[in-house]
Amino acid sequence: MSTQQTEQSDRKKYEFRRLIEDLKEYEGSGTQLVSLYITPDEKISDNVAHVNEEYSEASNIKSKQTRTNVQDALKSIRDRLRYYDTFPPENGMVLFSGAIDTGGGRTEMVTRVLENPPQPIQSSLYRCSSEFVTEPLEAMLADQGLFGLVVLDRREANVGWLRGKRIEPVSSASSLVPGKQRKGGQSAQRFARLRLEAIDNFYQKVAGMANDLMVPERHDIDGILVGGPSPTKDEFLDGDYLHHELQDKVLGKYDVSYTDESGLSDLVDAASETLAGQEVIEDKNQMEEFFGELHGGNLATYGFGATRENLILGSVDRLLISEDLRQDVVAYECPNGHEEFELVAPRAETPTHTCEECGTEIEEGKREDAIDHLIDIADKRGTETKFISSDFEKGEQLLDAFGGIAGILRYSTGV
Repeated sequence: MSTQQTEQSDRKKYEFRRLIEDLKEYEGSGTQLVSLYITPDEKISDNVAHVNEEYSEASNIKSKQTRTNVQDALKSIRDRLRYYDTFPPENGMVLFSGAIDTGGGRTEMVTRVLENPPQPIQSSLYRCSSEFVTEPLEAMLADQGLFGLVVLDRREANVGWLRGKRIEPVSSASSLVPGKQRKGGQSAQRFARLRLEAIDNFYQKVAGMANDLMVPERHDIDGILVGGPSPTKDEFLDGDYLHHELQDKVLGKYDVSYTDESGLSDLVDAASETLAGQEVIEDKNQMEEFFGELHGGNLATYGFGATRENLILGSVDRLLISEDLRQDVVAYECPNGHEEFELVAPRAETPTHTCEECGTEIEEGKREDAIDHLIDIADKRGTETKFISSDFEKGEQLLDAFGGIAGILRYSTGV
């Protein structure tokens, strides 16, 4: 996949995730929010006929307000469907419409159309409810790429998943393997035998955890990574403790110093060459470069204001945005010609603003999604945009310490 295709894919995934988040927050009074899922092979005309039928049946709803809201939603969906030809887009489409509660007994009609979701719509669905049906779309958000993770030494072990960009610890175990020093009264031979039995029992316990977790998913697993110090990981794999179908999926064994939950992340780092091309490794590489420039170079920028200014100057090579960033930006234009920006929570009221240049109080500003604002500038300047997961340490730091916005520069500007 080319850089441009990857960037477009990241942008679409972000927009898809944000759409689902918005839909899940909407609530209606009674069953007046309509969800319509259309599979790729369904005719548009059949769905229009279905909507017309539901519109007629809605006239039997006793509550006048609910009846009006449902019929308005169905009419909006029907009007949108008439823009399409015989069949929907390649992966099908989903339409949502209804009167959502906005507080204080007020409602607002919303209609959202999702064309060509990331995966084909598997089954048609029509439902009126107090909330929009998003579960089939949420299933499409599942991270691509599934790898089993096992880290162990003779003291402890942890087992988990690498799902796309996310490392998920699942189960852990501590061993009863005695140290190398034998207790008084035991012969060296008896102590060595008991120690080997304890090691064998522990390896069986670790394999049991891995088998219980991974065998049910064995047909979907892309590979298994095993980490730990030598000779532990070698003994574990050479002893064929894992289920034979899992053993066949082991991609490699890697030296890892820690075998607690943090060891799973170390394992992913150690296997970076094996996992080359996986999204989590790409994210880690971007953040490693950013921190390298931050601490030892002069080609790093961060925060909304400085990054935006560098974007306008055309000096940003890559714009780094946290996948979990949810902020709006309000642009305030002062009567004296000054323009200033303020970040606010997505659904917070737009605050009044005092111009830092001249002290003028500004009551209204132009509001938009902060990510859309930055990406629009980046696109005009030929800047590549990267969405960074917060499911690893440096990705989490991007969100928490740098406001979820940073950049790697083409050249230093001093901003």
